[in-house]
Amino acid sequence: MIQITRRTLGLAVALVLTLGVSAHAESRWVGSWASAQQVPEEHNALPAEALNDATLRQIVRLTTGGDRLRVRISNAFGTTPLRVTAARVARPLTNDAPAIDPATDRPVTFAGRAEVVVPPGAEYLSDPVAFKAPPLSDLAITIHIDRAPAVQTTHPGSRATSYVVKGDKVSAAELPGAQKTDHWFQLSGVEVEAGKGAGAIALIGDSITDGYGVKPNTNQRWPDAFAARLQANSKTRKLGVLNLGIGGNRVLLDGLGPNAAARFDRDVLMQSGVTHVLVLEGVNDLGVLTRDQPVSADRHAALVAEVTTAYAQMVHKARARGITIIGATIMPYGGSSYYHPDALNEQDRAAINAWIRAPGNFDAVVDMDAIMRDPANPTRLAPAHDSGDGLHPSMDGYRFMAQSIPLELFAR
Repeated sequence: MIQITRRTLGLAVALVLTLGVSAHAESRWVGSWASAQQVPEEHNALPAEALNDATLRQIVRLTTGGDRLRVRISNAFGTTPLRVTAARVARPLTNDAPAIDPATDRPVTFAGRAEVVVPPGAEYLSDPVAFKAPPLSDLAITIHIDRAPAVQTTHPGSRATSYVVKGDKVSAAELPGAQKTDHWFQLSGVEVEAGKGAGAIALIGDSITDGYGVKPNTNQRWPDAFAARLQANSKTRKLGVLNLGIGGNRVLLDGLGPNAAARFDRDVLMQSGVTHVLVLEGVNDLGVLTRDQPVSADRHAALVAEVTTAYAQMVHKARARGITIIGATIMPYGGSSYYHPDALNEQDRAAINAWIRAPGNFDAVVDMDAIMRDPANPTRLAPAHDSGDGLHPSMDGYRFMAQSIPLELFAR
């Protein structure tokens, strides 16, 4: 007969706790994929009835891998509760079709339950799912929504195709007749459980980071190429990349999506395992200032002061969390017929870039201005890197951006 005393019970509990702690002592949750959320413009939203009793399958490209993952459902801009009745993850057969490999299909739960109600304004993380997710692999996330949200929470610039069908089809290997849409809905992140030294790099920016001009399902954004570089280097392959760009985004004012100063907390600081953030944003603030009409010299000076103050606030917040924050200089846009910048706009860009380069303002600098400008005409993008609009890089330009970022800034 075995006699259990208070002392032996205490030792047993201590042993269980020690084993549980040691099993995960060297692991942490880090972001592997993310997107910045916003309210979609009318032409980027699904019809109101499309998400009533609807299955939504979305495919994302992970950047770093692990054996367990968590999915983040977002109702950040919703005004009513979002009820997801079922969710699953699987490996897609390809990244440009809804078919999945049934052998990899796994249920996703929230607090042990198949369904979850996400309050308006909130984002919910799932329970851990045992799922072997290699770096740079695609993941299909399928959810069933019983009632369409009054206000959709989306990332319009997905550059990836999502699929919508009526009814609960979350376990279906294929989705025949699915409606296609090149946007993400109600989905903001995937985290993986990674080993010691793992982390994530948050990239906050505008359409240049979001991937303007990239064709759907090709993964040719500069953050995609940057993630591939990190994985190819033994000193950086434990770092994920989180693309938090929003097309048309500005540092100071809302436009296409909330301004960067306002969304920095949710889009950057709330991500799991962030060790670095790179800020490449401000060209839209400069361009919109005088797009429709000239402004006074005082207003030009005020814009420079306001943008740099916003940067400084981001720096303070990042450093308070122990996050290394890197400033990227604003690239030239002198060839843009949309913003048609003049000498005063160029003066503003030079002043902001000088602040970014000044020692101590950021923890480090990536001089995208110097990297991407035309040596013969430094107010313009180099012809080899220009998409043709004088504002956005070409596909070769995106690759050049990714190749030009010093990996020593991130080696751990």
